[in-house]
Amino acid sequence: MASPPPALEILVREPDGCTVWSGPPYPPGTTTPPQRLPKTACSATSFSTDGARLLATVASASATVYDCRTLAVVKCFELPGLLAAALSPTGAYLQTFQKSSSPQEKNVTVWHVDSAAALYQHYQKSMSKATWPMVQFSADESVACRMMPNEIQFFDPKDFAKGILYRIRMPGIATMQLATAPGSHVAGFVPEAKGVPASVQIFSCNKDTQNQVVARRSFFRCSTVQLHWNKGSTGLLVLVQADVDKTNQSYYGETKLNYLTTDRAFEGIVPLKKDGPVHDVQWSSSGSEFAVVYGFMPAKATIFNKKCNPLVELGEGPYNTIRWNPKGRFVVLAGFGNLPGDMAFWDYSEKKLVAKTKAECSVTSEWSPDGRHFMTATTAPRLQIDNCIKIFDHNGSLQFKKMFERLYQADWKPEVPERFSDIADLTTSLSTLKIEETKKQVSAQGSKSAQTASKAPANTAPKPTAYRPPHAKGSAELQDKLFGGLAPAGGEMSKNALRNKKRREKQKEKKAAEASGSPADES
Repeated sequence: MASPPPALEILVREPDGCTVWSGPPYPPGTTTPPQRLPKTACSATSFSTDGARLLATVASASATVYDCRTLAVVKCFELPGLLAAALSPTGAYLQTFQKSSSPQEKNVTVWHVDSAAALYQHYQKSMSKATWPMVQFSADESVACRMMPNEIQFFDPKDFAKGILYRIRMPGIATMQLATAPGSHVAGFVPEAKGVPASVQIFSCNKDTQNQVVARRSFFRCSTVQLHWNKGSTGLLVLVQADVDKTNQSYYGETKLNYLTTDRAFEGIVPLKKDGPVHDVQWSSSGSEFAVVYGFMPAKATIFNKKCNPLVELGEGPYNTIRWNPKGRFVVLAGFGNLPGDMAFWDYSEKKLVAKTKAECSVTSEWSPDGRHFMTATTAPRLQIDNCIKIFDHNGSLQFKKMFERLYQADWKPEVPERFSDIADLTTSLSTLKIEETKKQVSAQGSKSAQTASKAPANTAPKPTAYRPPHAKGSAELQDKLFGGLAPAGGEMSKNALRNKKRREKQKEKKAAEASGSPADES
């Protein structure tokens, strides 16, 4: 017997601490979901990639690791001068960065969470978002590496005491990204210098072939890059950003999207059909397709296969964000940040638009692990007012909303998507629902017409019904909502409707009499 799917949970952080909510669906009228974790003081929180453990830190003081099944404390680390902390993908290791007064004082530490043992330490002068965490792990934690000046160094995660096992030489390296599922390859970025173009190079993590370049791409006018590996570690998307747009078309600089494969089947620029910046890019959960939002407003959205051929065009609109649900079926296009919050829900399997709605002033957004709910959050410090959480169904309908005086963070607890059933048996797109409703109504109208025809004279032609557009053919419940619940109850007619009905019946009798050649009975 298959085990039941895990329950959804949401991490919520406010000024006075964080808590963990039980996730949707919620009963109607729910204002505050049940809390699984009492509010706990902290300055930052994050889950391990697999959702097994939760990390809560207090700036310059401590890091506490929780077991997400029981939400009991696994270990608490007292860390004076703590500046940053991160869990490894399965939560087995904790990496911390502390203030340091001298190079002799090693300030980056990899801890074994269960034993609280310091497995590895080194000194790091500074830390940035692009270089943290210093040590990167593959999803199964079988590969671990770090970037140092001019090289990438590899460790044995099961025994950090062995030290550096081997190195990949990359003079001038500024950014690296380890492929995680599996940890078979690593990519490094070398900025432009002294007339030599910038480049991204891919290397194998195999010890015997680690210094052989698997793929390489060079480009000028490049300040920074974003590196996006797919699941399967076969393709790498490189979003190249330049601070200045030489065409003077964009105040925010210039962006180009490059694509490299580990089998060298493709090394080049992704063929985008509209000029302008690349706003967002995301791989599907299978790693076989990627979606891109690009171009001057209204932006265009296209889905490509792993051979970089366009598969589906999702149209144009005020969008700068794309989110692919973990089951790979639904895609949300959205316009957040300085855009008004338009959202378009697409059914990728049916290649059709499901619904359009809005989530104004959203800062963060993400699908639930089961792919059935889409959560947006308006958070500080980006916005200081109207902080809130909104949860939409996969068809775009708003299911839950909660306002906060101040909200800093709202995240789903990660889960493996395969642990949840597909939505195919529980949902259809809105257009399919309309078709089914129309069929039911046509069937009902047909049966009524048949009954009327059996009573009418044989030579009387059936009266054609007035045309009603598909969007007007709603259910009785929808009609009730449209008319504000003012429709006559119990099927009773108003006086005007009754008078009009009698007039129509007399006209019908008159026409029937004329057709049979006998004078109509006038009253």
